[in-house]
Amino acid sequence: MKGILGIKLGMTQIFEEDGKVVPVTVVKVGPCKVVQRKTTQSDGYEAVQLGLVEERPPRKVTQPLRGHFEKAGVEPTRRLMEVRVQADDPAQPGDEVQASIFAENDYVDVVGTSKGKGFQGVIKRHGFRGGRATHGSMFHRAPGSIGQSAWPSRVFPGVRLPGQTGGKRVTVKNLQVVRVNEEENLIYLRGAVPGARNSYVALREAKRG
Repeated sequence: MKGILGIKLGMTQIFEEDGKVVPVTVVKVGPCKVVQRKTTQSDGYEAVQLGLVEERPPRKVTQPLRGHFEKAGVEPTRRLMEVRVQADDPAQPGDEVQASIFAENDYVDVVGTSKGKGFQGVIKRHGFRGGRATHGSMFHRAPGSIGQSAWPSRVFPGVRLPGQTGGKRVTVKNLQVVRVNEEENLIYLRGAVPGARNSYVALREAKRG
């Protein structure tokens, strides 16, 4: 099983043996508990459901979820994720998953929620160049033409326009694991990870590493 939930702590830098500076994102992963084991016979596929164990467990849990956790003998958690496994994987409800499932130089895909930036124009949202700023252009940050007038007299779907920016599920692929601190359950990933500080992220083995 190569998947775990965690919390993004922020970015820093570390030095390699040859003196090169490596920007890294520090993620506090786990410990996670196996809440459910899904099998081909009962669910049609092989997977495990993981719950992130935190210092402060949730106070309010719906009755269906409470029964779901009690069946596994696990304390309720706020975050759950599902990881595909092989049929011979020995994971069972109640087992614990920690940072040790990953090693240095592994490659992972990180899933998180990007920072929300509200309603933005096309320059910030899509990187449009914009118009001239001088000589009375009257065209500075406008999007320009968005379609034809005579035909088809409508705006085609998919045209890049102003709108809500950020706050969406984002997957960053093939991030290298630079360092693993098993004692404190910390994983150092080369590069940036989506989301703000203290936001939830999911790490899973890279599909195309």
